[in-house]
Amino acid sequence: MNDLSTHSCLDGLQHRPEWRDSVGLLIAELGRLFRVSFAEELGQGSLTFAQAKALIGVARMEGARQVDLAQRAELQPMTMARLIDELVQLQLVERRPCTQDRRAYRIYLLPAAEAELLNIRQCGERIQQKALQGLDKTQVLPLLHLMRQNMLETGNDADSSAQDNAV
Repeated sequence: MNDLSTHSCLDGLQHRPEWRDSVGLLIAELGRLFRVSFAEELGQGSLTFAQAKALIGVARMEGARQVDLAQRAELQPMTMARLIDELVQLQLVERRPCTQDRRAYRIYLLPAAEAELLNIRQCGERIQQKALQGLDKTQVLPLLHLMRQNMLETGNDADSSAQDNAV
């Protein structure tokens, strides 16, 4: 598995110290490293990384329209449609007609998705455990609090967005 500290764009920042303390750069790079590790870890399972990301999106925004799922995942609508097609074939999700717009469909989880979501959660927990190795609970809890607070302040509260889009 990929070590979270390797292949980082931060390695070259000793030449550009003004970027070393960039919160945005650090968060973006950490996100990239987590995605690489997650894709490698998940590669041993039955879903691709893209399918897992789409399934997580459906779980977080169950009942949302495909276009809303695509926007939230930063994907083109046709890409999300293809991923949803694949998840439908795997019998993990289903499309239901949207009562407000007869051209649209809303996406819902099927019971078989729970096992895949559990596998995805377990992959994430293993990666998080590795990333937080050497930190104790008194260091991790304030970090989580600060990250959640930052999400709220920047307007990216995923839970409230998911609830708004699911209606």
